[in-house]
Amino acid sequence: MPTHEKARAHTKLKATLAVIAALALVPATLAQAGDGGTGTSSSQARPGKAKLVHGKAIAPSNAPARVVRVIDAANRIAKGTDYCYGGGHASFKSKCYDCSGSVSYALHGGRLLRRPMASGDLMHWGHGHRGKWITVFANAGHAYMTVAGLRFDTSMTKGSGPGWSREMRPSSGYKKRHKGRF
Repeated sequence: MPTHEKARAHTKLKATLAVIAALALVPATLAQAGDGGTGTSSSQARPGKAKLVHGKAIAPSNAPARVVRVIDAANRIAKGTDYCYGGGHASFKSKCYDCSGSVSYALHGGRLLRRPMASGDLMHWGHGHRGKWITVFANAGHAYMTVAGLRFDTSMTKGSGPGWSREMRPSSGYKKRHKGRF
């Protein structure tokens, strides 16, 4: 088989696998008359709020694709990757991550950041104030973010390294930043 046909077949296979994965997330019960067309499933988060299951976030049913990608990226390093100062700054791929390296990794997964940023740089990322879906909290010494109602952070979470928490932390002393409609 010629190389271009192999590449086309590979792309088609990836697309098919993505559809299969998406179908696995479709609620088991269909929307019923009178429920506003929202059908429910225990494995799906309610609209606007992510769900935390075994240390991983599940995106809300109405989350924009970029928000889902941020959550997926954060899940890849949540509680399976160690903390280390400066981790994730030389490259998005790292054996360990610090606070801003983990936030950078997740934002990059959603195509909201092109290069890793230190916490001081994240103080000036995007636009001021809270975002609808994602808010980055940064000061000169620490950074964390909230995504669809969950906090992604390297401190005040279970275990070591980056992780998710339902518990919010005080935000005084932090610049609040967001990107566009997110």
